[in-house]
Formats: sequence, structure tokens, C-alpha cells
Amino acid sequence: MKPTTILKILNPLMAILLINQALTGILADHLSREAFEVLHAGGGLLFVVLAAVHLFLNWGWVKASFTRRAPAA
Repeated sequence: MKPTTILKILNPLMAILLINQALTGILADHLSREAFEVLHAGGGLLFVVLAAVHLFLNWGWVKASFTRRAPAA
């Protein structure tokens, strides 16, 4: 599978997980402990894994963006 195809799937999943983290953090008092652990802790772990894959797939861009040399004066 092409990296762009993977990113087209990965990016919306990361957006959903980010919203999940915010909502479960805000609504923590209204969730049972088990639900909170599954949704917030599990979602957070999955978000970190997907973020690592996202970074890996975009590493060329990251490297190019942060290793630019200053133009000669």
C-alpha cells in the first residue's frame, strides 16, 4: 500500500482519537472508571502509536523542513 493511501486512512483516525481524548478528558467525571480507562487510556496509547507511524511516513518532509540551510548572504 502506498504511503499516501495509508495517510488518507491514518489522518482521519488520528483526528477521531484526538477528539476522543478531549471529550473523555472533559467528561471523565461522568464516565465509569472502566469506560474511562478503555476510552481515554486506550485511545491515548493508540493515538501515540498512530502518531509514530504518521511521523515515520512523513519523515522525509520533516527532515527536509528542519535541515534547511540558511541562504548565503
